[in-house]
Amino acid sequence: MGAAVELEAGGRAVRLSNPDKVYFPEKGYTKRDVAEYFLAVGPGITRALNHRPTTLQRFVDGVEGDFFYQKRAPKNLPEWIPTARIAFPSGRPADEICPTELAAVIWAANLGTLTFHPWPVRAGDTDHPDELRIDLDPQPGTDYADAVTAAHELRSVLEDHGVRGWPKTSGGRGMHVFVPIEPAWTFVEVRRAAIAAGRELERRMPERVTTAWWKEERGERIFVDFNQTARDRTIASAYSVRPFPHAPVSAPLRWDEIDDAEPRDFDIRTLPVRYAELGDVHADMDQEAFRLDGLLELADRDEKERGLGDMPYPPEYPKMPGEPKRVQPSRARHDDDGEMA
Repeated sequence: MGAAVELEAGGRAVRLSNPDKVYFPEKGYTKRDVAEYFLAVGPGITRALNHRPTTLQRFVDGVEGDFFYQKRAPKNLPEWIPTARIAFPSGRPADEICPTELAAVIWAANLGTLTFHPWPVRAGDTDHPDELRIDLDPQPGTDYADAVTAAHELRSVLEDHGVRGWPKTSGGRGMHVFVPIEPAWTFVEVRRAAIAAGRELERRMPERVTTAWWKEERGERIFVDFNQTARDRTIASAYSVRPFPHAPVSAPLRWDEIDDAEPRDFDIRTLPVRYAELGDVHADMDQEAFRLDGLLELADRDEKERGLGDMPYPPEYPKMPGEPKRVQPSRARHDDDGEMA
């Protein structure tokens, strides 16, 4: 698979073993191709990961092989890559890598990392998110165009409540919208703000958007995945490579681009060309830090005026205060019928 090579990343030499190992058989892209892609968008992905505890999604045998999520920093972590301690919903702690320079990205790529999953926090305060992340997830029967329609209205919802979002492709059919916020709220509070935004979007577009946690209730609509804001749930970073045969990437976009964008057009060959022309179109995110007061006030009104409280957490989470039963509606109806019989 070829002798190991050294790549220069931000003034640091990083060893790349088996550089000719094929990661994307359909396209013939190798480990070195992936590493050189990350070098080409270096400042962008470094910004997206900077000082964030990060889970590595590793594909050591390429996209057609098995993969796993590396949450804990490996024992052979170079001394120049810092870590931060995070706490899982169970309360168990772990030390995750916190990339602060491009060399850390290339080091991770050498381990087969294609997708980086940073927490929405910084190393200095891992209990208070500094990003509100909203995942617009197309359900069967919908596609990227439907996600775009929802994203435009989501932009209005956010701005109506005092915050501004930055859109990007998911690397698949969906869209992500990230909002930089002050690290003044807990994960529970940030999730509550996301639920409020999703419910308002659903009210404005009831035939096209849903916040229904249970798949059987979603229909052919865009699902606002509010649980992506729960502790230890992460979203692929901007510039991450996604594990599909054509090597797509999660591409940052400007709002005026989302209608004409085609997610398949952004891959490890094409995005470096775009980056060379435009740079990181989300570079100004770090210059902002919005407050969530408006969305949390909306959440209060939903609860007091509409009787809309919390939503179910993922099944692996401990039972949360105020959370409704984690029973899918059809099962709940069946159980109720049984009790009445």
